[in-house]
Amino acid sequence: MNTETGEGTTNAFRLGIEHRTIDYVPISERRGKVINQGPFWFLGNFNFVTTAIGFIGPGMGLSFGYTALSGTLGILFGTIFMAFHASQGPDLGLPQMIQSRAQFGYRGVIIPLIGTLFTFAGFNVVDTVLLSQGLHNLFGWEISAVALILAVIAITIAIYGHDWLHLVFRILFWISLPLYLILTVAIATGGVSGKPPAHSGFNWIAFAAEFAAGASFNITYAPYVSDYTRYLPHGKSRTGLVLSVYLGASLSAIWLIILGAWLSTYLGVQDGLVATNLAGNMVFPHLGTILVLVSIGALAATMGLNAYSGMLTLVTGADAFVKLKPSKGVRVVGILVLMVIWLAISLNVTAKAINALYDSLSIMLYLLVPWTAVNLMDYFFVRRGHYAIRDLFEPNGIYGAWSWRGIVAYFVGFAASVPFFDLAGFYEGPVAKALGGVDISWAPGLLVSGLVYYSVARSLDLARERPAINASVLSLGSL
Repeated sequence: MNTETGEGTTNAFRLGIEHRTIDYVPISERRGKVINQGPFWFLGNFNFVTTAIGFIGPGMGLSFGYTALSGTLGILFGTIFMAFHASQGPDLGLPQMIQSRAQFGYRGVIIPLIGTLFTFAGFNVVDTVLLSQGLHNLFGWEISAVALILAVIAITIAIYGHDWLHLVFRILFWISLPLYLILTVAIATGGVSGKPPAHSGFNWIAFAAEFAAGASFNITYAPYVSDYTRYLPHGKSRTGLVLSVYLGASLSAIWLIILGAWLSTYLGVQDGLVATNLAGNMVFPHLGTILVLVSIGALAATMGLNAYSGMLTLVTGADAFVKLKPSKGVRVVGILVLMVIWLAISLNVTAKAINALYDSLSIMLYLLVPWTAVNLMDYFFVRRGHYAIRDLFEPNGIYGAWSWRGIVAYFVGFAASVPFFDLAGFYEGPVAKALGGVDISWAPGLLVSGLVYYSVARSLDLARERPAINASVLSLGSL
């Protein structure tokens, strides 16, 4: 069976379980097309969880127009950082967090790994809660049964791995696209009737909250990207790849956030599945049900994405202290461990789904912003894409076990953002309080972490790394 997998030259589609985990992908295994990255990341955001981001502004009194504008600006901003990680995959042939050993050290990488693992597990918790509660409200389905079925589907896709993820995402992309087009055109042409809200307009706090939710939504994808571009052939255009990822991830998110803002504003619905079902059935009978089922499929596949990258993060962390031999068994165990964690949390969540979503996105943003600033600063401005890949797998290699520069930059950036935190009911920083509850912690987190790392990295003797880089290139060339 021959097909394209979505990432580099055409090659045989792998029916079995992917055999690679955190190890280097040899040039001979690179395949697919850069242009297919767009639909892949488009589908990753094309489900009702993204629609729920559009509920935040109207829920705080923001008008439909201002919610659409704020959400769009947030997505456009946050996706910049996510998309630029894409070029690291084909350049290095490595999962995202293995490459971070260059900034934090072979064992020091455990610090950002905590944040990334929280992100992968957190998204699956939020997805499970939103979907199981939504289906319970809509059809009366048992919450625990839905959660279990979702988990089984997600881990099955994740266990089979990279090729299957790309195939499933591509199929769901072409199924979802025309259905959401029908709904959107119907809304735009008056085919879905709604009632204008009694009170809505502009307020700064709601506008900033919607922007922050949009920005964090795609910034939290940053640790994923290289995992799904590492099978691309080396030497692919950075510009084309970054643009493909950027457009895919941003266009679908903007589309559904605006759709969610309209549904919340004019239908007054605050549940993504209920809103999708209601609006779809207004267009013609059973369209809403079909849209719900398609959205469930897209979300289950995205949960598989989270489980796959979460497994890579978990294995990277374990390998930092106990040397692991990459194998199918390691992959399966890692995915099963993650499933147990997110299921246990999901079945014990009692907060409202929207609150769980917003709080989780905020926490993920806090943890990931300093890492993405350090990683991108090192890759594009310090080492400029030149790494000794072989040394990333050695605790005594040129990057060391603990790299103080990345660790210091991470914690200084995180500390600088704490006064800007706003977690309703948990903590409100003094700056956030002075701004009326507006959380702009991402700004000092990005700026401070990036600048601190660039400053301390000036003492690096990059010339001393060159022999190790050359030796690594020769060694990998033999593979």
